[in-house]
Amino acid sequence: MKHLFLLTTLLLILPAMSFASDPVKHVKADEAAKILADGKTAVIDVRTPDEFKDGHIKGAKNIDIMSKDFEAQVARLDKTKPTLVHCQAGGRSTRALPVFEKLGFTHLIHLDDGFGGWQAAGKPVEK
Repeated sequence: MKHLFLLTTLLLILPAMSFASDPVKHVKADEAAKILADGKTAVIDVRTPDEFKDGHIKGAKNIDIMSKDFEAQVARLDKTKPTLVHCQAGGRSTRALPVFEKLGFTHLIHLDDGFGGWQAAGKPVEK
């Protein structure tokens, strides 16, 4: 009887768990470039302004994760627009993702290897 209860519980819980997936799509540079090609995705670069000036993805908006008003700046963005978030290597942008999620962004994309991966893949850079 105990085994039947456990089996029934698992059969009820497992399908529900499949809906609790990561709300963030994780991509590398090649897939990010394909996504950005349609021009409908916002690009948020969370690096410092100096890093941004040295080179960035075309059309990116720089919102430094270290700025005191980072969350307030992010809150002013369109939460329904697909949004690609990145930093230099993926660490700072990974730390930024919970802020975007908390603010209700519905379509987040993370550039896992960051701007460094974008450059290494030979993708276009704007200065």
